[in-house]
Amino acid sequence: MFKAFLLKYAEIGVKGKNRYMFEDALVNRVKIALEKIDGAFEVSKVSGRIYATANEEFDYDEAVNALTKVFGIVGICPLVQIEDEGFDDLADKVIDYLDKTYPDKNFTFKVNARRARKNYPLSSPEINMELGERILNAFDTVKVDVHHPDIMVNVEIREQINIYTKVIKGAGGMPTGTAGKAMLLLSGGIDSPVAGYMIAKRGVVLEATYFHAPPYTSERAKQKVIDLAKQVAKYSGPIKLNIVNFTDPQLYIYETCPHEELTIIMRRYMMRIAEHFAKESGCLGLITGESIGQVASQTMQSLNATNEVCTLPVYRPVIAFDKQDIIDISCKIDTYETSILPFEDCCTIFVAKHPVTKPNVNVIRNSEEKLGEKMKELVDKAIETVEVVWCE
Repeated sequence: MFKAFLLKYAEIGVKGKNRYMFEDALVNRVKIALEKIDGAFEVSKVSGRIYATANEEFDYDEAVNALTKVFGIVGICPLVQIEDEGFDDLADKVIDYLDKTYPDKNFTFKVNARRARKNYPLSSPEINMELGERILNAFDTVKVDVHHPDIMVNVEIREQINIYTKVIKGAGGMPTGTAGKAMLLLSGGIDSPVAGYMIAKRGVVLEATYFHAPPYTSERAKQKVIDLAKQVAKYSGPIKLNIVNFTDPQLYIYETCPHEELTIIMRRYMMRIAEHFAKESGCLGLITGESIGQVASQTMQSLNATNEVCTLPVYRPVIAFDKQDIIDISCKIDTYETSILPFEDCCTIFVAKHPVTKPNVNVIRNSEEKLGEKMKELVDKAIETVEVVWCE
């Protein structure tokens, strides 16, 4: 019955003269999402409304699933669109729609008419009353409830007439590509995929860097991160994943620096390397999944020590979240089950028994000076031998 979807947006509607840019970006993202499913769609922008109309048979559930992952959409409304052939025809079509859509007729309803075309012979209140009466006469068991109806019967009088009752919740946010690009430090944990998802939701294009430490971390650990990137990419669009072999720099830090400082110094070098790739790709910031106080490297003092080596801004979207808050989002975006697979990354293997929780930046700098020119050579080699995987 449904051959089209009305796609509702929220924040885009409050934009000014550049609103059309956000609408066009959303139209483009919808086209890309629907290209991946069977069936051909025409995506159009008409008078502040965005429609996805099927030109042939399609899988309804697949289409809805694809649309729920497009940032910028807050509501997906499966539509019946009809030509204006008078009010009697409209009433018949609405009754037929309700009959087919709701086999159980024990529901309350309210008619919500919007008359964008002012030459229609009935006003919006008149359509509400007349159509409500026709529905009551057609179904003995239904009732009107204007305050808390089970079903809102939406009727939009435009060039064509839109009829819909269902509004499927969308991903929200802003269309991908409308807010620049950033580099995600992606690990195999729960937090960083959620951080990437949340920044992408604001319209940011993602690139990612993962630090691999073979043979201490396995190929399965690497594949786990690739799988996480692919899952986030279902929302964000394709992600370029830089896989850095960090074994030699990590071992050299382990052999040279005080063990209580290992985590902080390793994190500082990870940030330096990630920033190198970020600048190469034109990224405007780094993204991490750090949350204040969650582990020793995420105290305020530790975060300050990590930030010190960065010239780009560091975005931490889950900084004030409890762990359960992060887990809830990871379950929602289907990364949780992958994140908890028992394949450790380099951050969890080279961990001191008693890491410093309040590092002094000057002390950390002095420890890094002991690494000397050899560390620069190891970092340069890690950058030169990076493996790139496109995840989508």
